[in-house]
Amino acid sequence: MKSRMSIKEAEPRIYKAMAVADNQIREFNIDPKLKELIKVRVSQINGCGYCIDSHSSDSLALGESTQRLLALSAWWEVPFFSDEERAALKLAEEVTRIFEHGVSEETYADAIRYFDKQGVAQIIFIAITINSWNRIAIPVHMVAGVD
Repeated sequence: MKSRMSIKEAEPRIYKAMAVADNQIREFNIDPKLKELIKVRVSQINGCGYCIDSHSSDSLALGESTQRLLALSAWWEVPFFSDEERAALKLAEEVTRIFEHGVSEETYADAIRYFDKQGVAQIIFIAITINSWNRIAIPVHMVAGVD
């Protein structure tokens, strides 16, 4: 794959805006490993190789297991994820696939069971932000390990 352009060079204000969002996410009370799992999973759904590579590396650096990362694309089929993580991943997936049927009452209720309203809002924002990064990286062909 060849990069089409550096959007950071073409329009640095985009990166500044996204950096504000990333800085907010760093301050959230969501477990750092879960934040990265959400970013990897959303990037898998969107097919963003750059973000999958980047956030998988970040996950491993935080101590995430290779087994869980490899199984993340089928998190509902394996026993490696807690009920809390499952609720967050399901919510992030439905936010990512919002066009299909929105966020179901069941998914929202599960998320509220494990996270308060602030936590649910934070998970939604993590999903929105990584979806935005995916939508930056894919059109300009950001290359994993290069850009």
